Amino acid sequence: MVVDSLSDGTRIAQLLASEVTGHEDAFSVLSVVDSDPDVEPTDDGALAYAVAADGERVAEVYVQPDRARVEFLAHPDVTAEAASEAGLRVRPKAVRPPRTLVFVEDGAQVKWTLPAFRALVAALDAGEREEDEG
Repeated sequence: MVVDSLSDGTRIAQLLASEVTGHEDAFSVLSVVDSDPDVEPTDDGALAYAVAADGERVAEVYVQPDRARVEFLAHPDVTAEAASEAGLRVRPKAVRPPRTLVFVEDGAQVKWTLPAFRALVAALDAGEREEDEG
């Protein structure tokens, strides 16, 4: 039997963690932190892990039964634009400070999140350069 798509939220989150930590030099500033290997998906989303840059959380990944959700804590506008252009479902989260929610509904869409993470890293680098110059 051939499975055409992967729609298990926990497995999608695992694939995303692998992409962020192991496949791109551009993501070397990012690390997966506070991972819960025994996380059970919930309808509202259970926190599977966070993504940090220089020890500060910049994103959180939640698992639901049929998808994963990335909440970008840093640079929500930049990440929203990149994820939307990649074809992912994106919406703002009206909290203080604001967040961007990106829904990853299939294992193949994990690769589609990479432009958002690239945009995040670029925005973090630009902010760091501005601080160094200021």
